[in-house]
Amino acid sequence: MSPTSSSASRRARIAGATAVIAALVAVTVPAGTASAAPAGRDAAVAQARANVARNAGVFGFGDGQDLVLKDVVLDADGSSHVRFDRTYQGLPVVGGDLVVHQDARGRLKDSTRAAAHDPAVASTSPAVAPQATAGKAIASAPGVHDAVGTPELVVWAADGTPRLAWRTTVAGTGEHGQPAGRVVVTDATTGDEIEAYDKEHQASGTGHSEYTGDVTVDTTPAAGGGYTLADPVRGHVTKDAGNASADAITAASGTPFTSSTNVWGDGKKFSTDRSTAAVDAHANTAWTYDYYKKTFGRNGIKNDGKGATVFVHVGTNWDNAQWSDDCFCMMTGDGNGTSDPEQVDLDTMGHEMTHGVTSATANLRYSGESGGLNESTSDIFGTMVEWFANNKVDTPDYLFSDQSTPPWLRRFDKPSLDGKSADCWSATVGKLNVHYSSGVGNHWFYLASEGSGSKTINGVAYNSPTCNGSKVTGVGNQKIAKIWYRALTVYMTSTTNYKGARTASLNAASDLYGLNSAEYKAVAAAWSAVKVN
Repeated sequence: MSPTSSSASRRARIAGATAVIAALVAVTVPAGTASAAPAGRDAAVAQARANVARNAGVFGFGDGQDLVLKDVVLDADGSSHVRFDRTYQGLPVVGGDLVVHQDARGRLKDSTRAAAHDPAVASTSPAVAPQATAGKAIASAPGVHDAVGTPELVVWAADGTPRLAWRTTVAGTGEHGQPAGRVVVTDATTGDEIEAYDKEHQASGTGHSEYTGDVTVDTTPAAGGGYTLADPVRGHVTKDAGNASADAITAASGTPFTSSTNVWGDGKKFSTDRSTAAVDAHANTAWTYDYYKKTFGRNGIKNDGKGATVFVHVGTNWDNAQWSDDCFCMMTGDGNGTSDPEQVDLDTMGHEMTHGVTSATANLRYSGESGGLNESTSDIFGTMVEWFANNKVDTPDYLFSDQSTPPWLRRFDKPSLDGKSADCWSATVGKLNVHYSSGVGNHWFYLASEGSGSKTINGVAYNSPTCNGSKVTGVGNQKIAKIWYRALTVYMTSTTNYKGARTASLNAASDLYGLNSAEYKAVAAAWSAVKVN
């Protein structure tokens, strides 16, 4: 589980047009049984226009008005339902839309109208200038950055009382780099705000995951209907890599996951439903983003508000996962095909995305002791994402990747239990593979958090020894993670080794809690306990 080299990434800005649609109350009418053949679309529209003209009082249709076709629904029995927006003196009428319900012969059966019965206004000349309206609208949308306001003159009649108004679309980007905006409606005569609402839409879907049970996933309604596994809050998108190899993947690779129901996955291990792995990846990326945001105020991996692209189903029987700065993306494999399923469990996802955080901060070299610290940092924060999520299925623990690599890939209390990792520092620890030299940092984190000796946490038994025979009292993983984050982002550099990490974390502990604090003492004692002095 390793990062790849870094490269610059560009920020995407997307702004879309806004459609303001007044709420309609649907009227259900039994289908007719006329013997005439069903009318076609064009005939239904022509009949509907004629029905509105013949029944002007029913529809509130008068001088200066026009109908703009919006939709046509043709029933199997020949009935039709023709939906129109309305204009007055060429201006859109907000709250003036209507539906004409017709039988198979084109006769009016019923009607559905929005609030406006008569949209006529005294004047279509605004007293308030559009420039002033745009500035006021932008000021009322403080969460939208790089905002541009585009005013449109409308007749606003959503409450049944028509008035001339400016409908201003404020478009820009939100705090996570996602498309964001507001629609602000102001009275064109007085300048008073009438209403304001979010321009962007999002949805919450249900995911049946492999590792974390049933979870809520943030999705985006697709333009043509259905939903896309794209998170409009955090800006990340989850794609199917189509089993392309990791070295062939670019930011443009893969296929976004879509669903007509906004229900994803089947919750099974080794699932044949390809969206099951996507559920875990999508939800766990969100948890990782939220952990850094809510714990440290960090806006995304690079602290620039940009979301990542997540690829699942990478390679063939690829039992691994990795972060790539080149595509600013996370890649996960399908496991080994026999005993290890998809590499999308919670702490694994947090681990890989933390490589991106490290790259954007200390940029610890991926070799020697600094490489071990790089891996340890990902293990530490991947584990802390698991504690942050506090999922009832994948309960928090100090067993790294215990879901996708049972019983675990690495553990913190005694790293050497995997047969390869180092519990204690030595002059040769930097010659180990970085995934095993990371054991020194992981062991330090456990001791500083939980202390030495035997302990049972969330049903898991731990027994952490010290390398110098001392007894260490922990101060909790939240405090130690906070110290480690400050050490990483403020004091470490690309060549920091374990001795340098001790100095960096003590500086951070002093900054946060003071030189004589229990936290400072725990950090120092834990480093000494793994023979880093």
